[in-house]
Amino acid sequence: MSDAQALLYGGQVASTHPIMRVRRPHYAWITFAVAFLTLLGAAGFRSAPGVLIDPLRDEFGWSRSTVGAAVSVNVLLYGLIGPFAAALQIRYGLRRVTMTALATISLGALLTTKMTAAWHLFALWGVIVGVGTGSLATVFASTVVSRWFVAHRGLATGALTAASASGQLVFLPVLTRLAERHGWQAVGFTIAMCAAAVIPIVGMFLRNSPAEMGLKPLGAPADYEPPAPLAHPIRSALSTLKDARRDHIFWLLWGSFMVCGLSTNGLIQTHFLSAAHDHHFDSGTAAGYLALIGGFDVIGTIFSGYLTDRYDPAKLLVAYYAFRGASLILLEPALSAGGFGLVGFMVFYGLDWVATVPPTVALCVNRFGVQRGPLVYGWVFAGHQVGAALAAWGAGAIRDSTGSYTIAFIVAGIACFVAAYGASQLTRSRVKPVEVPVPTP
Repeated sequence: MSDAQALLYGGQVASTHPIMRVRRPHYAWITFAVAFLTLLGAAGFRSAPGVLIDPLRDEFGWSRSTVGAAVSVNVLLYGLIGPFAAALQIRYGLRRVTMTALATISLGALLTTKMTAAWHLFALWGVIVGVGTGSLATVFASTVVSRWFVAHRGLATGALTAASASGQLVFLPVLTRLAERHGWQAVGFTIAMCAAAVIPIVGMFLRNSPAEMGLKPLGAPADYEPPAPLAHPIRSALSTLKDARRDHIFWLLWGSFMVCGLSTNGLIQTHFLSAAHDHHFDSGTAAGYLALIGGFDVIGTIFSGYLTDRYDPAKLLVAYYAFRGASLILLEPALSAGGFGLVGFMVFYGLDWVATVPPTVALCVNRFGVQRGPLVYGWVFAGHQVGAALAAWGAGAIRDSTGSYTIAFIVAGIACFVAAYGASQLTRSRVKPVEVPVPTP
């Protein structure tokens, strides 16, 4: 590596003075910053369904369950695309796949501004945008982290997860005001522009791997050898599932993460605004409450990454799911009371919103290795989206049939207690790194 490259990408170069040296951050942190911005730019889409339920019902007469079903298609694809997106990122590079995904999101969101029938919602918001966002799910974060970081993996995973999850909720007040003042079409246009604005930044600064720049991952030992590239992405994704499904650790992670999606994206993110309207909150106030989750999620998820680097990730999952279950059972009384009780719920729930991601990613990488860990996590994340899709549709159906979300909140709370028990079984299993052979040409 030349002196100029070393200076730019993390090495040390002696100055003309024999004592003074200039140190620059490892390029892993620049990659991290680009990934953070990418996830933040694509996050607006994830908050849109909760904003659009009532405006679409008012304009087209579509029921909550109809809109929820379209959201279910999206969240299923958001999860199912993940393993294949991870394999494509490994085979063809992070930059190329990421730019394509952002362009797909932008195009799909822009076309939704012209929709007039329910099937348009399913095709555009459900399928096209679902494929695009599925390529930029937390699977993207796990690929970036496993490729660029050896040290601080938990912390980096937590911060990138916070960018995606918190961005969704921080966008809510902005999108809600746009929908109220300029119509629901302004929501799709804004999301399209945000996704498109990130594309040139990715093209200029995102790099596929440290080896491409003559570097090693941050914190890698001197004898570190990068994993061999995947020759067949689709075959690798499917063979990873075939191998992982024989391991009970995989199913414990899959099931617990399904509950994570059910209790966050599918239930609270999709239906909280509608539930708040049932308790006579106006849209701006309800969105402000939900945005509190986004703010405190940043703190909770980054701190969870810090803890994951230092403690048994399985024990962290037990605590996270148990506390989440207790808070969900108390949500309906908190909505009825409003005030500090509801603020307290939002703060507490925000700290726990996606705190489950860093320990789940860590368990996948520890069990299945650096190469296949992100692919396994992609399949585990598919479980997350199955749960989210079930809640997006099911909670809407419960509200349509009973006139209340109370039963949905209680069922989700009980499911979280079951997930906590499942995570407790992980603490009894000695999770050791298992490298599975990768198909070669």
